[in-house]
Amino acid sequence: MGELKLMKGNEAIAEAAIRAGVDAYFGYPITPQSEVIEYLSSQKPEERTGMVLLQAESEVASINMVYGAAGSGKKVMTTSSSPGISLMQEGLSYIAGAELPCVVANVVRGGPGLGTIQPSQADYFQATKGGGHGDYKLIVLAPASVQEMADFIPLAFDLAFKYRNPALILSDGMIGQMMEKVELFDQVPRRTEEEIKKTCPWATTGKPKTRERNIITSLYLDPGTQEQHNYKLQKKYRKMEEDEIRYEKIECDDAEYLFVAYGSSARIAQKAIQLGRKKGMKIGLLRPITLYPFPVPQIREMIPRLKGILSVEMSAGQMIEDVRLAVGDKIPAEHFGRLGGIIHSPTEILEALEQKIIGG
Repeated sequence: MGELKLMKGNEAIAEAAIRAGVDAYFGYPITPQSEVIEYLSSQKPEERTGMVLLQAESEVASINMVYGAAGSGKKVMTTSSSPGISLMQEGLSYIAGAELPCVVANVVRGGPGLGTIQPSQADYFQATKGGGHGDYKLIVLAPASVQEMADFIPLAFDLAFKYRNPALILSDGMIGQMMEKVELFDQVPRRTEEEIKKTCPWATTGKPKTRERNIITSLYLDPGTQEQHNYKLQKKYRKMEEDEIRYEKIECDDAEYLFVAYGSSARIAQKAIQLGRKKGMKIGLLRPITLYPFPVPQIREMIPRLKGILSVEMSAGQMIEDVRLAVGDKIPAEHFGRLGGIIHSPTEILEALEQKIIGG
């Protein structure tokens, strides 16, 4: 068993970054994720592992620092919350276009605009549909516990480097601020320059005489070249959809009704399942762990024995679009959500199922 600690979700992200051998963190404080950079600062990571920690002058600056460091093959990351992630969208599009690995964590707050500092899941579209310009995708992981906040840091880096693509951890203010027991993994040493050169032959690590220059860019002025680059990216995204879907099923073996929920909403939906089963209602939960790629095949294979699906979200209804694309017109698929930072209760979720699906 690894080291056990009682930590906030934000602290778990920060400690995991140090232990995962991250080379650099560039960020800017914003509620409700400011504890990430505060915890990193308190731990003096430059002394523990040599990790660079820098508070940039803005979110725009931090994501472009990530861009530059990622180009040299380093393990680099940033974190922010909704409005800050909005400011990073141009840089994220550049990074995706340049096919560089990095990790970004969004501890979502209510919006639109400055909104509120309470938790929300209204950044789903931004995360999964490409919040910036162009045809690109981010790998999106959705933790539902403080433990997963820690565990998803090395997983996100593994996927980011495997596909040379940014990976986004989509959390929310509830998980970022709550405290739970966390089992921490052992320290991973940072890679040496020779290891980086060996594992990242594309990186700008200095040109030896044995190869041509490595040029990293997302700029292709010739439309034919740009089209072929886009085809290459789309092929990569299809590979992600084939190989990287992650999900959890709870009480699904005999389920007639299904909740689809991620993150905080999935935790609350589990209690709603317990309440419903006490009333004789056969309810299950499918929790997407990857929001992109979305578990479409896993939903479709359950359709023949389901009477309806309720998408439970802290939003006006965003993930429900992906659920409906998976379901088509075969069974009812409805949405239930709370807005503005209000967290739904298990009783509200169960009542929504009864009103929208069972009674509908």
